This record gives sequence, structure tokens and C-alpha cells, in this order.
Amino acid sequence: MAARAYWSGQIRLALVSIPVQLFSATKTAARISFNQIHKETGKRIRYDKVVPGVGSVEPDEIIKGYEIEKGKYVLFEDDEIENLKMEAKRTIDLVQFVDEDEIDPVYFDKPLYVAPDDDDVAGEAYVVIRDALKKTKKVGLGQMVVRGKASVVALKPYGKGLIIETLRYADEIAKADQFYDGVPNLVPDEELTGMAEDLIKRKAKPFDPKAFTDPYDAKLRELIQAKIDERPLEEVDEPEVGAQVINLMDALKRSMESAGASDKKPKKAAAKAAEPDEEKSEKATPKRAKAKAPAEKKPAAKSRKAA
Repeated sequence: MAARAYWSGQIRLALVSIPVQLFSATKTAARISFNQIHKETGKRIRYDKVVPGVGSVEPDEIIKGYEIEKGKYVLFEDDEIENLKMEAKRTIDLVQFVDEDEIDPVYFDKPLYVAPDDDDVAGEAYVVIRDALKKTKKVGLGQMVVRGKASVVALKPYGKGLIIETLRYADEIAKADQFYDGVPNLVPDEELTGMAEDLIKRKAKPFDPKAFTDPYDAKLRELIQAKIDERPLEEVDEPEVGAQVINLMDALKRSMESAGASDKKPKKAAAKAAEPDEEKSEKATPKRAKAKAPAEKKPAAKSRKAA
């Protein structure tokens, strides 16, 4: 079954228009969800809309309300809200280009794959825009209207094609300062910082998303299958997500001590390695052995003491 397009229309840059389709890059169906079931009958529980002191109400009796203070609402009819929605727009105009690192990651919201429509001309224009963005290392910004609401979008190269990421508006982002009040204002020890950098470098390797799995999800799926098969639950091996949480300072100090010990070992090994070489060289060169022989006058020393 072919994937259903999230949006279809045109991406426009000046006089160049590219017919495209957008597809969600994420799969919500991959997550397990549950329904609430009546234990006695095994039937799904449905929810009635009720008003305290009135009881159940019909859908046509319900309108929208915005709470302005506790228990007090401004009321709106559906058509009043509908009239505010933006007219469906089938064009994304690229109005600005920026470096990708200029956009704070906290603004990125939803990724969408951008596919060219089944058209040879569209395919050529698509590839031209993709390669131009790659070479300039820029991201195109524009707006897209979906279901009456406008979103800022960023268009950028992604593998063989293009990807769009919807962006959150500035007023949707909470200020970070309030959460970082507890961060101490100090300059850390340079030696400890250097050790932390070394540990980070040792752990550095290319990112592989397949290396991380959800252990809870794996256990949940096994539990579901066990229920279906009417068998006992089997143990599911949990992937190692991370090391035990320990005090950073103590860990770095111990790491530094072990690093110091490892530095000493090569020196001892080198000294031991040098000894047999000297013995070999003495055996291999009899002239040196003869030269050392006259220097040993132990019997003479004993005779002088005896005198």
C-alpha cells in the first residue's frame, strides 16, 4: 500500500516551481497504544460527554470556549473559528536562505520527506535545487498552510533527496534561563576538564540509530505475544543503554590514577626488555667480557682486609 501524502503542491523559488508531495518521516504506528476495556465483559469503554448536574449532552450542543479566568469562558461558534483559518495554499515560497547552524535545534518540530511529482521536468528542477542547496550549504525558509494553519518550514538536502522540517514559532519556545539557574558559575579544574575531554574522545564513534532500542517496548511486545500464545513471559535481554551513574569527579580522578599507572608500566617493561638484550650482547661480544674480567678484584680486597 502506497504511503498517503501529508501535503501536495509546489515549492517555488522565484520563477521556478517544483511540483512535490510531502510524506511524514516518522511512524506513530510503531508505538504500542492501549484501549481501556471493561474487565468483566471484555468490551471497550466509550466516553460520554457530560455536564455536571445536567448529564449527557449531544454533539450539536457543544461549542468551543476559551478560559479567561477560573470557571469563566469566552464562547465561540464553530463558524467563527473556521472563518479565521487560512485559505488552503498549495505553494511553499522560499523567501530566505540561511546557514543550517543558524537555526537553533529547539525550533525543529516535524520532519517531512519531499518527493518530486511523477514528472520529468519536476524531477530535473528538484535535483537542481537539491544540489544548489548542498553546494551553498544553505537551508531554504518558507511557509506552508495545512488544515488552515500556517507553519514556517525549512527545506534542506537529505541523502538522495530533500527534506522539510516544520519549525516552531518563537513564542512557542520557553526561555532556557529559568531552567539553568542552578548551574554553578565557576571555572572547572583544567586537569579534570582535560580528562573529561579524553574520555569523550575515547567514546566517540559515528552515530548509528539502530544501536539504540527501547527495552520497555521490547518487553511490552513480548508480553503481548505471550498473552496471544497463552504461554509464560520469556525474559528479553535489555540492551546496554549506558553505564551506572557515578560521581563525575571521583570517576575522573580514578581514571587519571589508572592512566598514571598505565604510563609507568611501559617504562618497567622497557627496562626488563633491555636486560636480556644486554646479556645477549655480552655473550655475543667476548671482547667486552674480557675487558670486564680484570676489573673484578674481589680476592685482592679480601687479602687486604685480612692483613
